[in-house]
Amino acid sequence: MRLKDKIAIVAGAGQQPGETMGNGRAVALRFAQEGACVLLVDANEEWANDTLELIEKEGGKGSVLCADITREDDCKAIADSCITRYGRIDILHNNVGRSRGDKATTEIDAGMWDELMALNLKGMVMTCKHVLPVMRAQESGAIINVSSTSSLAARQTITYKTSKAGVNAITQHMAMENAAFGIRVNAILPGLMDTPMAIERRAKERGVERDVIRQERNMQVPLQNRMGTGWDVANAALFLASDEAGYITGVLLPVEGGLLCKIG
Repeated sequence: MRLKDKIAIVAGAGQQPGETMGNGRAVALRFAQEGACVLLVDANEEWANDTLELIEKEGGKGSVLCADITREDDCKAIADSCITRYGRIDILHNNVGRSRGDKATTEIDAGMWDELMALNLKGMVMTCKHVLPVMRAQESGAIINVSSTSSLAARQTITYKTSKAGVNAITQHMAMENAAFGIRVNAILPGLMDTPMAIERRAKERGVERDVIRQERNMQVPLQNRMGTGWDVANAALFLASDEAGYITGVLLPVEGGLLCKIG
């Protein structure tokens, strides 16, 4: 097992209802399948408990913590709870984020800008802030931040792109800041994914069937004209969390079927 006896935190381990597997849930399941004990953090306790049930059905181990990462006290509680329950923190996977509510530059509301930035960027920084001292004391640890190909590609709305570009920047900064402590910090940049967060909202907003959204998104992807799945992100996260990536830090890893290779 590639994560045998490791203690992992997955922030955003639940998911909204839908037909497919979300990135955070898939990562939590994959970590548990590979031997990690997983602290499942989510603002929706019911959704996190659903993930725990799936883990336990496969014989894995974990527990749930309800937390709102836009509150620093909750971010501190994530680290404190992990230490209280398990005694150490080997892996932090930051998966929380959303684009709903975002708009073009001339239309964005200041309150929505602040809300999205708090969720997508500030919460990630604050979670890392309170986990890093534990990892420094251990002189080991792996942090994986979920960014997006939107950080590097054209997008019609401004806040999500800007916040994810910030995730790239903090990932590289933290990688250099903590390399001397044996802590690796990397980011995953998912492209177009077939997850409930991506599909359900767009289908509802446009009043069309889910498969209409899927077909439109599939045709944009060079690799076999298909979106990725939560498992594609989970497998990338597993590699970055494992000792196989022991000499890798500060990397922005696209998981996007060649989407960023397209020009014009």
